[in-house]
Amino acid sequence: MIDNIMHWLHNVVMKAEKLMHEKRVLRDGAIVEMVIWKLPEPVPASGHLFKYRLFFGRNGQRIVGFDNERGKGDHCHIDGKEQPYTFISIDQLKNDFLAEVTRRLKP
Repeated sequence: MIDNIMHWLHNVVMKAEKLMHEKRVLRDGAIVEMVIWKLPEPVPASGHLFKYRLFFGRNGQRIVGFDNERGKGDHCHIDGKEQPYTFISIDQLKNDFLAEVTRRLKP
């Protein structure tokens, strides 16, 4: 009983914390956006405390995306194909995302 109360209290008191929200519109109109939250509990199917959505797109179309959601866990969307993503850290996530974006910005 005490454990259940402590668990409930922890969830009520400990809310999600937004760690970053950056959005850039590039000269050609492409959008690069990164949103990362720290949660009190992991998203189901992810073994870490972060909820994230990283997006690169142009003309309403997603070109690169990294996100995690209930039931799916960590995954990425690259040129229209969804594939699993192995989350290591926030820094690695941002590096992986920006590397994919950079590849698509080069002529």
